[in-house]
Amino acid sequence: MGRIGSAGGAQASVDVQVDERGDATVTVAGELDVSNVDELAAMVEPLLDKQPARVRFDVHGLDFMDSSGIALFLRVAARVGAVQLLNPTSIVRRIVTSTGLADVLPMEP
Repeated sequence: MGRIGSAGGAQASVDVQVDERGDATVTVAGELDVSNVDELAAMVEPLLDKQPARVRFDVHGLDFMDSSGIALFLRVAARVGAVQLLNPTSIVRRIVTSTGLADVLPMEP
């Protein structure tokens, strides 16, 4: 598990797992915003280079996310077959639903 963010800015922990098919699950906990989203993008980029069919983001521990987090999820969705948000917190669910992106960023459960 890695950490992203700096003192005074948003901080999050990130864990990346890849299954035998090459599909990735990225677990993000803490806060995700413009101050640390580029660090998460840098961690995800090597996964995208392998062209997985699906990337899952487990966001059960995400306490805060701004539009830069949504933008990252959309960039990933544009490069892979599917993106899925697992265990979304109420804040993540509200952002995805209110922006009309639930079809592009399906949530489970």
